[in-house]
Amino acid sequence: MDIPLLPSINAVFNASSAICLVFGLRAKNRGAYKQHGLLMTTALGLSAAFLTGYVYFHFFAGAEDRRYLGPEWLKWPYFVMLITHIALAMVNLPLILWTFALGRKHHRAKHERVARFAYPIWMYVSVTGVLVYLVLYVWAPGYPIAENLQ
Repeated sequence: MDIPLLPSINAVFNASSAICLVFGLRAKNRGAYKQHGLLMTTALGLSAAFLTGYVYFHFFAGAEDRRYLGPEWLKWPYFVMLITHIALAMVNLPLILWTFALGRKHHRAKHERVARFAYPIWMYVSVTGVLVYLVLYVWAPGYPIAENLQ
C-alpha cells in the first residue's frame, strides 16, 4: 500500500517547523535575536507550506479523509490527540501571526508575553501533526511497520 506523497511532504514541513522552533528558542535564549528571527520566520514559512498542502490535499486533490485503522489500544489516545491538535491549530494561527508581527515591529516585551502562549501551542501542533501522519499512514494496518504495533 503506497503512502500518498502530499501527506508525507506535509509531515516533513511539520517536523521541520518543530526543529526550527527548538533552535529558534535556543537562539533567543542565547541572545542571538537575528538568528532567532530567521529561524522563527522559517518555521512560519514551513507551517504556511504545510497549511497550503493540507488545504490542497483535502479540498482540491479529491483526497478522502483517512479513517483510523490502527490498533484498538491506540484509538482513544489518537482521537484525543487529533481533537486537541485541530482545536489548538485553529487557536494558534492568530497567536502566531500576532507574535510574528510584534517581533517584526520590535515590541519585545509584548512579543515575549504572547510568545509564552503561542510557542508551546505551536510546538504541540507541529509535533502532533507528525504523529497524526504516522498513525494514519505509517502505523496503520497494511503498512510495513504496523505489524510491530499489533
